[in-house]
Amino acid sequence: MKTVAVKNIERANSETIDALGKLGVATVHEAQGRIGYLKPYIRPVYPHAQIAGSAVTVLLQPGDNWMIHVAMELCQPGDVLIAACTADCDSGFFGDLLAESAMARGVRGLVIEGGVRDTASFQDMGFPVWSKAVSAQGTVKETLGAVNIPIVCAGQVVNPGDVVVADDDGVVIVDRQDAEKVLKKGLERERKEAEKRAMFAEGTLGLDIYNMRPRLQEKGLVYLDNLEEYFQFKG
Repeated sequence: MKTVAVKNIERANSETIDALGKLGVATVHEAQGRIGYLKPYIRPVYPHAQIAGSAVTVLLQPGDNWMIHVAMELCQPGDVLIAACTADCDSGFFGDLLAESAMARGVRGLVIEGGVRDTASFQDMGFPVWSKAVSAQGTVKETLGAVNIPIVCAGQVVNPGDVVVADDDGVVIVDRQDAEKVLKKGLERERKEAEKRAMFAEGTLGLDIYNMRPRLQEKGLVYLDNLEEYFQFKG
């Protein structure tokens, strides 16, 4: 691994990023073919936060948060810090003081495959965090990692400048170059869901909305009037 910090990265259009954030994780994940979702152990520290931003990637060493401080200098308003570790570690890499620093830089939130601490402060501050763990275990500043390089976080490759969308459902990553295409598909999906929601509200069954009956018949599902027929059918 090269111990580097890349200063300049490309980012997606800010309007596209904000629109993806409004769609939310579930819709974005479906719209891009059910890819990009971080493993579900990455959870929000407090409920109902919803953000989207450009990824500033951080590769940390176990028990060492030095590279988060380096990354902070390279952040721009609208960015999201997304951090992974070279080996599994649940130490509290990030607390309320770093949150203050991040907010001053215009950072929208943090996603970290590790631990955070001082979590009671995050909601009061209005700084959203998604993490693998909560831990009071402190860290040191001794060993170099890297900033703004490709990383693997919770099972997904994240490149600097990719779009990070996060809410109560978790975190999904959208390739920067695909952001506009995914947004278009997401908006179309949202439109269709609104139509289906109205049909469900009127009492129409999913069996009919999705035309499931012919396929159920093809698969061999048999409807019986009562249990007596079932026991006869079974015998």
